Amino acid sequence: MKQPFFLLLFLLAGFLSSFPSQADEITVYSHRHYPSDDVLFAKFTEQSGIRVRVVKAGADELIERLRAEGDNTRADVLLTADAGRLHIAKSADLLLPLESETLTERIPEAYRDPDNTWFGFTLRARVIIYAKDRVNPNELSTYEDLADRKWRGRLLARSSSHIYNQSLLASLIAAHGEAEALNWARAVRRNLIRAPQGNDRDQMRSVARGLADVAIVNTYYLGLMHNSPDPQDRELAGRLAVFYPNQDGRGIHVNISGGGVVKASRHPEQAQKFLEFLVSEEAQKTFPQTTSEFPVLAGVELSDLQKSWGDFKADTLNLGKLGELNVTAVRLFNLSGWE
Repeated sequence: MKQPFFLLLFLLAGFLSSFPSQADEITVYSHRHYPSDDVLFAKFTEQSGIRVRVVKAGADELIERLRAEGDNTRADVLLTADAGRLHIAKSADLLLPLESETLTERIPEAYRDPDNTWFGFTLRARVIIYAKDRVNPNELSTYEDLADRKWRGRLLARSSSHIYNQSLLASLIAAHGEAEALNWARAVRRNLIRAPQGNDRDQMRSVARGLADVAIVNTYYLGLMHNSPDPQDRELAGRLAVFYPNQDGRGIHVNISGGGVVKASRHPEQAQKFLEFLVSEEAQKTFPQTTSEFPVLAGVELSDLQKSWGDFKADTLNLGKLGELNVTAVRLFNLSGWE
């Protein structure tokens, strides 16, 4: 009589084992929105056996969701753009410090948190783009020079409420102090041909169409325009060129797309493996080709488009400083009148 009972248990165990265990899946809260990321995550699953469930939303929304969920969250990894946002997550005690030789050896010190709670996986250079038919690149030199009166009515930039500009101003605060940074923000705002509106691609489209001569943007947006399915965007991108400022000084302002393991993660070991995969050579070489972001891993080949922009020297300021100075940057932008 006992034999059918044990047979039933055996069959039930086999049935349950056909479903993936929770340890075979991680949940990634991601602000990134590129189809190529889904391909990359599938490759991680193929290599590790760990499935990746992705929840996409805005960066601020994801951070607030993690705060609200607390220890009950299902998230294992947070991926977002800009060190300023990652600093906010760290300050809210949402990220887990990691001990990983892979991450610390492959990611330069400037592009990861000093306490190893977050790590950069791609670089984003915030530069000056200019209209090739109207601007001599010899006119251009530094971010600071954009405050010069010669750029009055020739310059475009997005709103100061966006983290990209806040981090740029934070880098200027770190370099020059609050007083000079405030003067810069005021002067640059006076030089803008219109009140800030739209995103970086909108600034570039407007420069290409003749509204202004130069704009402050991230290079990867120009890459996305060059590879856009919209032929008009591709044509407009062809009218623009990249200038890397401050090459005789501290170097260009760079930021990251990065992430960390959620402190309340139920699968921290699997989540760490996922982060380590993102700095593998296989993963790193996909970013230049698909999203026009720069890799953080040394020696990875850039795309032909990125090579055409030339080489650059990057600021070595630890990006954690940008997060620390974010509140100050917002205050100075408000004082400057930069909407």
